[in-house]
Amino acid sequence: MSQGIGTRLFISRLSFFTSKEQLKTLFSPFGAVTEATLVLDPKTKRPKGFGFVSYESEIEAEKAIKGMNGRIIQGRLIFVEPAKMT
Repeated sequence: MSQGIGTRLFISRLSFFTSKEQLKTLFSPFGAVTEATLVLDPKTKRPKGFGFVSYESEIEAEKAIKGMNGRIIQGRLIFVEPAKMT
C-alpha cells in the first residue's frame, strides 16, 4: 500500500448553500474531478457544510489541497485535507 495522500479529499466548513455543481466547479481547475459529494442532513436534506471531492490522480489532489486549503469561499474559510480511509 502506498503512503500517498490518495485521490479523495475531505472539504470542511463549506457554506450551507454550496451545491454539488459549485463544489465540482471550485475544484476542477486543479484536475479532473471524478466525484463531488456533499454530506446532507437526513432530516432536512440540506448540506451539513462538508463534503468530498475525488480526482483521477494524487498529483491533482495535492494541487487542490495547496490551492484551496485556507481559502475563503462564499464568505467562509474552508479546509481541505486528504480523506481518511476507513
